[in-house]
Amino acid sequence: MLRPWWQSPGFLAGGGVGAIVVIVLVIVLVAHLLTPAPISLGPVPASVLASVTDPSPDVYSQVGTGGQPGDMIRINNTSTLDGSSGRPEVVFVGGEYCPYCAAERWSMVVALSRFGTFANLQEMASTPNDVYPNTHSFTFAGSTYSSQYVDFVATEAWDRNDNPFQPMSSQVSQIYQTYDQPPYAASSGVPFLDIGNRFTIYQVQYSPAILQGLTWQQIAGDLSDPSNPVTQAIVGNANYLTAAICITTGGQPSGVCSTSVIQGIEKTLEAEQAVGS
Repeated sequence: MLRPWWQSPGFLAGGGVGAIVVIVLVIVLVAHLLTPAPISLGPVPASVLASVTDPSPDVYSQVGTGGQPGDMIRINNTSTLDGSSGRPEVVFVGGEYCPYCAAERWSMVVALSRFGTFANLQEMASTPNDVYPNTHSFTFAGSTYSSQYVDFVATEAWDRNDNPFQPMSSQVSQIYQTYDQPPYAASSGVPFLDIGNRFTIYQVQYSPAILQGLTWQQIAGDLSDPSNPVTQAIVGNANYLTAAICITTGGQPSGVCSTSVIQGIEKTLEAEQAVGS
């Protein structure tokens, strides 16, 4: 019976053992490089949370649309989807690994904080093994949101390693399968956001490239400067989301929805041709 080549006396005498050790070390090194670096899952620092959830009203008004295209789809529905509390429901499906979801969450947190309050938001970064690696953001996993105007249901369907994480509820799954496909979306994927079955997005509203190399603190700090490109992207798109939510809430709260910026964006959104039957 012939021995495998790696067990032959010539291979062992010729430094084969050393070669095997080198191969093993290379495998271990590659595995290490492909494993996402540890990310703090502690609560978002208070200074970061304050900057993101409560930008100056002047920033909102000066940014306006931020020159953003407002990539939202108006759904041809005349009634608004309500959540379990009877309030308009905002549904998000994303993945912690996803750089596009990471970018979208910044605008979502800014917008939703105008209608309610987040608790226990955690820091997160997208996977290092994809485009726009390690994009700093948040995860909605483990967080709560309270509001007297809207319900917010978030599902982080995949974790930072792209493994299945939070299962969708039957309601979320139905919404996702209905609106995350043509004619509402070019193809299925994340991030997915549904606002009361009146508006939806199926792709990030701006490129994560703008956040590359920036920490949570740096991104949050930029939000005080309305001329900063980061602020133009995050707050500009947050204003679009705010206007869409205001349409579903009937213009409440008035302090948010009656501003000239939001009123102007509402008119733009309502003028869009509705999609679907």
